Amino acid sequence: MSFLKAEWRKLAFANYVIDKELLAEYVPFGTEIDLFKDQCFVSIVGLKFSNTRLLGVKIPFHTEFEELNLRFYVKRFEDGKWKRAAVFIKEIVAKPALTFVAKTIYNENYETMPMNHSFLENDKHRTVEYQWGKTGKMNSFKIQASLADFEIERKSEAEFITEHYWGYAKVNAQKSNEYQVKHPRWRIYQVENYELSIDFEALYGSKFAFLSSQKPSSVMLVEGSETSVESKRVIV
Repeated sequence: MSFLKAEWRKLAFANYVIDKELLAEYVPFGTEIDLFKDQCFVSIVGLKFSNTRLLGVKIPFHTEFEELNLRFYVKRFEDGKWKRAAVFIKEIVAKPALTFVAKTIYNENYETMPMNHSFLENDKHRTVEYQWGKTGKMNSFKIQASLADFEIERKSEAEFITEHYWGYAKVNAQKSNEYQVKHPRWRIYQVENYELSIDFEALYGSKFAFLSSQKPSSVMLVEGSETSVESKRVIV
């Protein structure tokens, strides 16, 4: 049985090219930084969890919620092939119980903050917005995009960012947690406009403060799907 199943919907990505050395301390044991065309990426990702089940059970008041995460990309060579994965620098949710479970079981860096979202459509386009608070200040990520969705182009930056079916969490210098993430290939919307108001220093520390003034290399809105997170395996 999967550890967690949920619909991940309206995933908003802002992707930044950074120096891979800035991520050295976060790289889990047994993995290495995964590059796209020799570039290292971090992504801010907002998404909506719906119909969430933990070990097959819907937990009251914890089936519908937003998440905002900062992540980067690694790979691990095993059994003659590469496993492409995401690593989360921090994940933000509004439910304290989710933070407790994620920290305890997966050693993921979760933090609880006030959050909300807005999904709107008219006859021309859709608008998706995520908001979250830190020290009394609200951050926001808003995207205006097409009504229609499209296949993600093969060998594109969008494919590199979205097609990861493993996750790793650093435990210490000699140990990491591995878990599989299962979902179909996602579809993408055409982004028409976006607005970002994020205090990276307050959220992630001085190392990432420069991202507040750096323009993303790309912004994406992905529809998402039913997704499952499998039980963890310890890598030593």
